[in-house]
Amino acid sequence: MVTFPNCKINLGLNILKKREDGFHELETVFLPVPLCDALEIVPSNKETELTTTGISTGKVEDNLCLKAFNLLKKDYPLLPKVQIHLHKIIPIGAGVGGGSADAAFTLQLLNKKFQLSIPENKIFGYALQLGSDCPFFLTNKPTYATGRGEQLEHVNLSLSGYKIALVNAGIHISTADAFRNIKPAIPAKKIKEIIQQPIEIWKKELKNDFEEYVFEKFPQIKEIKENLYNAGADYASMSGSGSTVFGLFKNNCIINYSLDPVYFFKEINL
Repeated sequence: MVTFPNCKINLGLNILKKREDGFHELETVFLPVPLCDALEIVPSNKETELTTTGISTGKVEDNLCLKAFNLLKKDYPLLPKVQIHLHKIIPIGAGVGGGSADAAFTLQLLNKKFQLSIPENKIFGYALQLGSDCPFFLTNKPTYATGRGEQLEHVNLSLSGYKIALVNAGIHISTADAFRNIKPAIPAKKIKEIIQQPIEIWKKELKNDFEEYVFEKFPQIKEIKENLYNAGADYASMSGSGSTVFGLFKNNCIINYSLDPVYFFKEINL
Protein backbone atom coordinates (compact mmCIF):
# COMPACT_ATOMS: atom_id res chain seq x y z
CA MET A 1 0.00 0.00 0.00
CA VAL A 2 1.37 3.40 -1.02
CA THR A 3 0.57 6.88 0.23
CA PHE A 4 2.01 10.32 -0.45
CA PRO A 5 2.84 12.48 2.60
CA ASN A 6 2.74 16.17 1.73
CA CYS A 7 4.52 19.12 3.28
CA LYS A 8 3.14 22.30 4.83
CA ILE A 9 4.03 25.95 5.23
CA ASN A 10 3.43 28.26 8.16
CA LEU A 11 1.39 31.35 7.44
CA GLY A 12 2.71 33.49 10.28
CA LEU A 13 4.35 32.08 13.39
CA ASN A 14 4.21 33.86 16.74
CA ILE A 15 6.01 32.55 19.82
CA LEU A 16 3.89 33.76 22.71
CA LYS A 17 5.63 32.48 25.85
CA LYS A 18 7.81 29.74 27.36
CA ARG A 19 5.74 27.06 29.09
CA GLU A 20 6.49 25.31 32.38
CA ASP A 21 6.83 21.98 30.53
CA GLY A 22 9.73 23.37 28.49
CA PHE A 23 7.73 23.84 25.30
CA HIS A 24 6.71 27.20 23.87
CA GLU A 25 3.18 28.50 23.44
CA LEU A 26 2.72 29.51 19.82
CA GLU A 27 0.19 30.41 17.17
CA THR A 28 0.38 29.78 13.45
CA VAL A 29 -1.67 28.71 10.47
CA PHE A 30 -0.63 25.46 8.82
CA LEU A 31 -1.31 25.27 5.10
CA PRO A 32 -0.87 21.92 3.30
CA VAL A 33 1.22 22.10 0.13
CA PRO A 34 1.11 19.38 -2.59
CA LEU A 35 4.83 18.59 -2.60
CA CYS A 36 4.95 14.95 -1.54
CA ASP A 37 7.17 12.08 -0.51
CA ALA A 38 6.15 8.51 -1.42
CA LEU A 39 5.65 5.98 1.38
CA GLU A 40 5.07 2.25 0.88
CA ILE A 41 4.40 -0.33 3.59
CA VAL A 42 4.10 -4.07 2.89
CA PRO A 43 4.17 -7.12 5.20
CA SER A 44 7.57 -8.78 5.57
CA ASN A 45 8.77 -12.26 6.47
CA LYS A 46 11.99 -10.72 7.76
CA GLU A 47 12.63 -8.16 10.47
CA THR A 48 10.92 -4.78 10.15
CA GLU A 49 13.11 -2.65 7.92
CA LEU A 50 13.12 0.89 6.53
CA THR A 51 14.76 1.69 3.21
CA THR A 52 14.97 5.10 1.59
CA THR A 53 15.70 6.66 -1.76
CA GLY A 54 15.82 10.27 -2.91
CA ILE A 55 17.08 12.90 -0.47
CA SER A 56 19.24 11.47 2.31
CA THR A 57 17.32 11.13 5.59
CA GLY A 58 20.23 10.46 7.95
CA LYS A 59 20.36 7.57 10.42
CA VAL A 60 17.65 4.95 9.89
CA GLU A 61 17.07 4.53 13.64
CA ASP A 62 16.19 8.23 13.90
CA ASN A 63 13.59 8.11 11.12
CA LEU A 64 10.10 9.02 12.28
CA CYS A 65 8.45 6.37 10.10
CA LEU A 66 10.24 3.66 12.03
CA LYS A 67 9.50 5.41 15.33
CA ALA A 68 5.81 5.53 14.38
CA PHE A 69 5.81 1.78 13.69
CA ASN A 70 7.55 0.99 17.00
CA LEU A 71 5.10 3.23 18.87
CA LEU A 72 2.11 1.26 17.56
CA LYS A 73 3.86 -2.08 18.00
CA LYS A 74 4.07 -1.52 21.78
CA ASP A 75 0.29 -1.31 22.11
CA TYR A 76 -0.61 -3.61 19.21
CA PRO A 77 1.82 -6.55 19.47
CA LEU A 78 0.00 -8.44 16.71
CA LEU A 79 1.07 -5.76 14.22
CA PRO A 80 3.16 -7.81 11.75
CA LYS A 81 6.70 -7.12 10.66
CA VAL A 82 6.81 -4.78 7.69
CA GLN A 83 9.03 -3.43 4.95
CA ILE A 84 8.80 0.37 4.86
CA HIS A 85 10.15 2.24 1.86
CA LEU A 86 10.32 6.04 1.81
CA HIS A 87 11.18 7.98 -1.31
CA LYS A 88 12.17 11.39 0.01
CA ILE A 89 11.46 14.49 -2.05
CA ILE A 90 10.62 17.06 0.65
CA PRO A 91 13.80 18.71 2.03
CA ILE A 92 14.61 17.63 5.59
CA GLY A 93 15.18 20.04 8.48
CA ALA A 94 13.63 22.71 6.32
CA GLY A 95 10.64 24.01 8.31
CA VAL A 96 8.02 22.40 6.05
CA GLY A 97 7.17 19.37 8.20
CA GLY A 98 8.34 16.62 5.86
CA GLY A 99 9.41 14.25 8.64
CA SER A 100 6.26 14.92 10.65
CA ALA A 101 4.11 14.21 7.60
CA ASP A 102 5.92 10.91 7.00
CA ALA A 103 5.27 9.91 10.62
CA ALA A 104 1.59 10.85 10.59
CA PHE A 105 0.97 9.09 7.28
CA THR A 106 2.76 6.00 8.61
CA LEU A 107 0.36 5.87 11.55
CA GLN A 108 -2.64 6.21 9.26
CA LEU A 109 -1.37 3.66 6.76
CA LEU A 110 -0.60 1.03 9.40
CA ASN A 111 -4.00 1.56 11.02
CA LYS A 112 -5.80 1.14 7.70
CA LYS A 113 -3.75 -1.64 6.14
CA PHE A 114 -3.76 -3.91 9.18
CA GLN A 115 -7.28 -2.98 10.35
CA LEU A 116 -6.14 -1.95 13.82
CA SER A 117 -9.31 0.14 14.33
CA ILE A 118 -7.42 2.73 16.38
CA PRO A 119 -9.83 5.57 17.20
CA GLU A 120 -9.08 9.03 15.88
CA ASN A 121 -8.29 10.56 19.28
CA LYS A 122 -5.78 7.79 20.02
CA ILE A 123 -4.04 8.23 16.66
CA PHE A 124 -3.85 11.94 17.49
CA GLY A 125 -2.10 11.07 20.75
CA TYR A 126 0.45 8.87 19.00
CA ALA A 127 1.11 11.62 16.46
CA LEU A 128 1.71 14.18 19.20
CA GLN A 129 4.31 11.91 20.79
CA LEU A 130 6.22 11.98 17.50
CA GLY A 131 6.16 15.76 16.99
CA SER A 132 4.17 18.89 17.79
CA ASP A 133 3.07 19.39 14.19
CA CYS A 134 2.37 15.71 13.43
CA PRO A 135 -1.33 15.90 14.43
CA PHE A 136 -1.94 18.56 11.77
CA PHE A 137 -1.14 16.05 9.02
CA LEU A 138 -3.96 13.81 10.21
CA THR A 139 -6.47 16.46 9.12
CA ASN A 140 -4.36 18.12 6.41
CA LYS A 141 -6.55 21.19 5.94
CA PRO A 142 -5.82 24.89 6.52
CA THR A 143 -5.61 25.02 10.30
CA TYR A 144 -5.08 27.60 13.02
CA ALA A 145 -2.75 26.00 15.55
CA THR A 146 -2.09 27.05 19.13
CA GLY A 147 -0.66 25.44 22.26
CA ARG A 148 2.60 23.80 21.19
CA GLY A 149 1.02 23.32 17.77
CA GLU A 150 -1.43 20.56 18.67
CA GLN A 151 -4.56 22.62 19.42
CA LEU A 152 -6.12 22.74 15.97
CA GLU A 153 -8.97 24.81 14.59
CA HIS A 154 -10.05 24.64 10.95
CA VAL A 155 -9.97 27.98 9.13
CA ASN A 156 -11.66 28.95 5.89
CA LEU A 157 -8.82 29.91 3.58
CA SER A 158 -8.66 29.60 -0.17
CA LEU A 159 -5.60 30.47 -2.19
CA SER A 160 -7.09 29.50 -5.52
CA GLY A 161 -5.63 31.80 -8.13
CA TYR A 162 -2.24 31.57 -6.46
CA LYS A 163 0.84 29.42 -6.84
CA ILE A 164 3.68 28.96 -4.40
CA ALA A 165 7.43 28.97 -4.89
CA LEU A 166 9.47 27.04 -2.32
CA VAL A 167 13.17 27.91 -2.07
CA ASN A 168 15.71 26.19 0.15
CA ALA A 169 19.41 27.08 0.18
CA GLY A 170 20.52 23.81 1.78
CA ILE A 171 21.17 25.46 5.14
CA HIS A 172 20.18 23.42 8.20
CA ILE A 173 18.64 25.44 11.02
CA SER A 174 18.75 24.00 14.54
CA THR A 175 15.20 24.29 15.89
CA ALA A 176 16.57 24.20 19.45
CA ASP A 177 18.92 27.12 18.70
CA ALA A 178 16.11 29.04 17.04
CA PHE A 179 13.89 28.67 20.12
CA ARG A 180 16.74 29.62 22.47
CA ASN A 181 17.18 32.89 20.61
CA ILE A 182 13.51 33.83 20.35
CA LYS A 183 11.91 36.70 22.25
CA PRO A 184 8.34 35.65 23.09
CA ALA A 185 5.67 38.34 22.83
CA ILE A 186 1.90 38.64 22.45
CA PRO A 187 1.05 40.20 19.05
CA ALA A 188 -1.51 42.94 18.57
CA LYS A 189 -3.62 40.83 16.20
CA LYS A 190 -4.16 37.08 15.95
CA ILE A 191 -2.91 35.32 12.85
CA LYS A 192 -6.33 33.83 12.10
CA GLU A 193 -7.64 37.40 11.81
CA ILE A 194 -4.78 38.60 9.63
CA ILE A 195 -5.22 35.84 7.04
CA GLN A 196 -8.83 36.83 6.44
CA GLN A 197 -7.55 40.06 4.91
CA PRO A 198 -6.35 40.41 1.29
CA ILE A 199 -2.94 38.80 0.74
CA GLU A 200 -1.45 42.14 -0.26
CA ILE A 201 -1.91 43.27 3.38
CA TRP A 202 -0.13 40.24 4.81
CA LYS A 203 3.30 41.72 4.06
CA LYS A 204 2.76 44.37 6.74
CA GLU A 205 1.11 42.24 9.43
CA LEU A 206 1.87 38.52 8.99
CA LYS A 207 5.23 37.74 10.63
CA ASN A 208 7.39 34.75 11.51
CA ASP A 209 9.14 35.41 14.83
CA PHE A 210 12.06 33.14 13.89
CA GLU A 211 13.09 35.35 10.99
CA GLU A 212 14.91 37.93 13.12
CA TYR A 213 17.35 35.36 14.52
CA VAL A 214 17.70 33.26 11.36
CA PHE A 215 18.16 36.23 9.02
CA GLU A 216 20.86 37.70 11.23
CA LYS A 217 22.76 34.41 11.40
CA PHE A 218 22.17 33.41 7.77
CA PRO A 219 21.84 36.54 5.57
CA GLN A 220 21.50 34.29 2.52
CA ILE A 221 18.05 33.22 3.72
CA LYS A 222 16.99 36.84 4.16
CA GLU A 223 18.17 37.48 0.61
CA ILE A 224 15.94 34.67 -0.69
CA LYS A 225 12.89 36.36 0.81
CA GLU A 226 13.88 39.70 -0.73
CA ASN A 227 14.44 38.01 -4.10
CA LEU A 228 10.97 36.46 -4.00
CA TYR A 229 9.41 39.88 -3.46
CA ASN A 230 11.55 41.27 -6.28
CA ALA A 231 10.30 38.41 -8.48
CA GLY A 232 6.69 39.54 -7.94
CA ALA A 233 5.46 37.68 -4.84
CA ASP A 234 2.41 39.16 -3.13
CA TYR A 235 3.67 37.62 0.11
CA ALA A 236 6.88 35.90 1.14
CA SER A 237 8.05 34.40 4.43
CA MET A 238 10.24 31.77 6.01
CA SER A 239 8.33 28.63 7.02
CA GLY A 240 8.64 27.28 10.56
CA SER A 241 12.10 27.71 12.04
CA GLY A 242 13.56 27.60 8.52
CA SER A 243 15.34 27.39 6.29
CA THR A 244 12.74 27.10 3.51
CA VAL A 245 11.33 30.39 2.26
CA PHE A 246 8.12 30.56 0.24
CA GLY A 247 6.50 33.15 -1.99
CA LEU A 248 2.85 33.40 -2.99
CA PHE A 249 2.39 34.51 -6.60
CA LYS A 250 -0.69 35.06 -8.72
CA ASN A 251 -1.10 32.20 -11.20
CA ASN A 252 -0.51 34.46 -14.19
CA CYS A 253 2.78 35.75 -12.77
CA ILE A 254 5.92 34.47 -14.49
CA ILE A 255 8.47 33.88 -11.75
CA ASN A 256 11.88 35.12 -12.85
CA TYR A 257 14.13 33.93 -10.05
CA SER A 258 17.87 33.54 -10.47
CA LEU A 259 18.96 30.31 -8.81
CA ASP A 260 22.25 29.22 -7.34
CA PRO A 261 22.82 25.51 -8.12
CA VAL A 262 22.64 24.56 -4.42
CA TYR A 263 19.08 25.81 -4.14
CA PHE A 264 16.02 23.61 -3.96
CA PHE A 265 13.30 25.35 -5.96
CA LYS A 266 9.75 24.21 -6.63
CA GLU A 267 6.87 26.10 -8.23
CA ILE A 268 3.53 24.54 -7.21
CA ASN A 269 -0.08 25.41 -7.99
CA LEU A 270 -2.30 25.62 -4.93
